[in-house]
Amino acid sequence: MRIILAKPRGFCAGVERAIKCVEQAIERYGAPVYVLNDIVHNAHVVNDLRAKGAIFVKDLVDVPAGAHLLFSAHGVSPERFEHAKRFQMEVIDATCPLVEKVHNEARRFASKDFTVILIGEEGHDETVGTMGWAPQHIRLVLDEADVEALEVPNPDKVSYITQTTLSVEDCERVIAALRRKFPNIQGPPKADICYATTNRQAAVNALSSRVDLVLVVGDRESANSNRLAEICRAKGKPAYLISTADMIQEEWLDGVESILLTAGASAPEMLVQGVIEYFRQRGPLEVSESEIMMEDVHFKLPAELASAH
Repeated sequence: MRIILAKPRGFCAGVERAIKCVEQAIERYGAPVYVLNDIVHNAHVVNDLRAKGAIFVKDLVDVPAGAHLLFSAHGVSPERFEHAKRFQMEVIDATCPLVEKVHNEARRFASKDFTVILIGEEGHDETVGTMGWAPQHIRLVLDEADVEALEVPNPDKVSYITQTTLSVEDCERVIAALRRKFPNIQGPPKADICYATTNRQAAVNALSSRVDLVLVVGDRESANSNRLAEICRAKGKPAYLISTADMIQEEWLDGVESILLTAGASAPEMLVQGVIEYFRQRGPLEVSESEIMMEDVHFKLPAELASAH
């Protein structure tokens, strides 16, 4: 068997920063530290942090007054900050800076009384958080059919923003549909889909044609991991999303001699290595890494943690 390891893969700067936030908060303030929602969409990461003393909650009513509270990388609405302030919680905001950029765009367009079209998945943590920054102005769409059904008060005052973890190609199609319907639509000065999502998609686009099968390490909850598998399947390449090597089914491997192995932006490298070990146990294995582009992005810790060094 031959495995090509896609590079870049795995953790992005926003995920690394969010995990570090939880670890440093526990180290500095002691357990428990409360986290609203999963800090990142990966069960392995969440369970590891839980074992260290993090308590993950879905609702702020489950957080005691005065507790240390982290907001996840996906971001939250301003109401969450207000609730935390009301109950004197010590907030550490681990929102990814690239998600925060989208929040700022939503506010900027809303302040000019634009209808803001958010391209994103209904119910996703990031989308829910973004909509909270301009609830009276934002309309959510995911595909061209949603665009077709859109009605807005003033077609000349329309803008768009996007969830950061969408398929680049799908998003471009939706933006093109928006431009056809609203010729004067305004968008962000720089694309909202984050560098890590874009780069991981570029890697599978470049490498998937060289193999018989694609395996993507990531959780079902992870939007960017799902996209990687969907992109390959859309090209007619068998692709499976697996959270660990335990999910691999032998029938997938019938007649397969080469595999592209990658990982979503919230999947730790140890899970990728676990997949490689699975194939080593099966027989002779050749592993090579193919780097499509260099990544060297790092984000500073939030002021609440950085200032306490």
